[in-house]
Amino acid sequence: MKIKILSVLFGTVISCGVSFAQAQQSTIIEDFKPSPLNQPQQEYPMVNSQGYARFKIIAPAADSVRVSLGLGGRGGTKLEKASDGSWMGTTEGPMDEGFHYYNVKIDGGKFNDPGAMNYYGSIRWESGIEIPAHDQDFYALKNVPHGHVQQVLFPSPSTNTSRRAFVYTPPGYELGKDKYPVLYLQHGWGEDETAWMNQGHANLIMDNLIAEGKIKPFIIVNTYGMTNEVKFGKIREFKIEPFQTVLIDELIPYVDAHFRTIAKQTHRAMAGLSMGGMETKTITLNKPEVFSYYALLSGGTYAPTDIKDKSKVKLIFLSCGSRERPEGVNNAVTALKEANFNAVSYISEKTGHEFQTWRRSLRELAPLLFK
Repeated sequence: MKIKILSVLFGTVISCGVSFAQAQQSTIIEDFKPSPLNQPQQEYPMVNSQGYARFKIIAPAADSVRVSLGLGGRGGTKLEKASDGSWMGTTEGPMDEGFHYYNVKIDGGKFNDPGAMNYYGSIRWESGIEIPAHDQDFYALKNVPHGHVQQVLFPSPSTNTSRRAFVYTPPGYELGKDKYPVLYLQHGWGEDETAWMNQGHANLIMDNLIAEGKIKPFIIVNTYGMTNEVKFGKIREFKIEPFQTVLIDELIPYVDAHFRTIAKQTHRAMAGLSMGGMETKTITLNKPEVFSYYALLSGGTYAPTDIKDKSKVKLIFLSCGSRERPEGVNNAVTALKEANFNAVSYISEKTGHEFQTWRRSLRELAPLLFK
């Protein structure tokens, strides 16, 4: 996938669930365990130590069952019918570590797997599967002080309704009087404001980094990016102005009025994954007086000529997965550094346009913010 902005916007729904760049395993190890994202007491789907996924669907009257895991045109994983009416199958190859959306196609119809929990992606609630990662400790649920994630409904005159946001406040916020910087963190195309806390574990990443003394605590705000009005393949029709109005004129004033924020440009950041990166780039360039920290996660790049007033920018962070042509990110950061910007690149190894890339990116970004 190209790093250029117009070619990454829809990557959330076409990310490669199975890494066919890896050598095909000659023998599948039969140490399968239920996926961490299964519904309570559900055995399937299962994953093994090599990263293969195995599925079981009960559909005795079906003629065909496949599991779609973003296999890039390979048709998904075909399941075989057993004598008891169930259908079973194992992915053709090992999957990348981390979270993946998927759905089940039964006789051509698209359904969710009743054994798995659902997550909003691809403009619908989809099944989710987690391939345990070698570095999953940084977003693990641990016995450390935890912040709070709360839903807020804020008035939006521009859209003639109330809109929803999720706000993460760090551990101890409720008991203290300190004011905090704020990161406005955007989801990708086809997702919504639930993505970063559910799929991304942003709250747990923050809790763990704070407990380890690696970051200064700050608030995170997630809101719906008005992206789903743009249909797949129609990105040239996207207009930033409606969401920019919601964010700049409605949400930020609401957050500053209802939370203990440091309501200054110097203490405000914006970041986004995929299409959220496009939104971040456009809005930060349109409104340099609002944000001083910029981060694009698999969401394009900045060029030195994009930025009119260098003094207003404290950090530019660019990241992507190693399967996403990372030379675009690295070259962009080199050019920014040569122009005397504080620019940082991060490449997530052995991942593509997927949440493991973005979880790792947030882990790398957070310690650089609000220095």
